[in-house]
Amino acid sequence: MFLPVILLAVGFFHSWTQAKAFNEYDLKAAFLYNFAQFVEWPPEAFESAQTHLVIGVLGEDPFGKTLDKIVQDEVVKNRKLDVQRYRRVEDIATCHILFISQSEAGRLGQILDRLKGKNILTVGDSENFAHQGGVVRLLLEKNKIRLRINIEAAKAARLTISSKVLRAAELVGAEGGDK
Repeated sequence: MFLPVILLAVGFFHSWTQAKAFNEYDLKAAFLYNFAQFVEWPPEAFESAQTHLVIGVLGEDPFGKTLDKIVQDEVVKNRKLDVQRYRRVEDIATCHILFISQSEAGRLGQILDRLKGKNILTVGDSENFAHQGGVVRLLLEKNKIRLRINIEAAKAARLTISSKVLRAAELVGAEGGDK
């Protein structure tokens, strides 16, 4: 199962969740943070060794300050983490993990076309996200976050996703079929 990531997410939140109600987007924010640890980007995805790993949110931000708090002062694979928010896909300059909000679901095809050829892990939770070409869909089922990963989209973005993550996910695309 995706137990190591879940334990990291739960452990990370343990100290401040006692004072705050845990919600779906708190956990999804933790998944975005953990993807930075379990995905490999090609060298050209980073301008230099000092380039930060950017987690972006396109459209309406469902995370509030949670995502910022999670990545604050964090370093993954010798890279500092930054959070950026974008109103339009055209505003994206440097981004490595992009959460595409449900507010953008009607434009998802256009957004993914615009991102083709870029080394961006696209993540979303809208209906058919992975089937439409997004890399990772986060699904809430029975109060648990499930992953649906589009293998072809990950390969097209030249991303390598850890086998630990892939084993816990439902795969779609050439290798995963169309589940």
